[in-house]
Amino acid sequence: MTETRPPCPPFTAETAAQKVRAAEDGWNSRDPARVALAYTPDSVWRNRAEFLTGRADIENFLKQKWQRELDYRLIKELWAHDGNRIAVRFAYEWHDGSGQWYRSYGNENWEFEANGLMRRRIASINDLAIREEDRKFHWPLGRRPDDHPCLSDLGL
Repeated sequence: MTETRPPCPPFTAETAAQKVRAAEDGWNSRDPARVALAYTPDSVWRNRAEFLTGRADIENFLKQKWQRELDYRLIKELWAHDGNRIAVRFAYEWHDGSGQWYRSYGNENWEFEANGLMRRRIASINDLAIREEDRKFHWPLGRRPDDHPCLSDLGL
């Protein structure tokens, strides 16, 4: 049986936004195995200066990421879409083991197979140290509540 992960391309504004929110929800679960299933078995990533290929690499990368990036909360926002591609901007907040908080800003370019699995992810990310009182993402760990402001509403 072929895996599918709706919505599938070609994307409309509505289905691209659904895909972005589903990705955000997955990443906010901080469950590497669950997140890895959204990608093709041979998916190719560039994440900052790291290059990954395949679900096993992705899952291992995410395990390590969420061991370092504690209390991780992410917001993704659709930037553009065309056919089987989606561009996203995002920000996430986290702290390290010493308690220093960060807001990480970035952009991702996604390319999908016809079955809705992502075959390519290219991410550029910058980290900004912030004070705890400057945090903007305060929901309980897990899925961002539907009534929580988006990046644009937060001025990010």
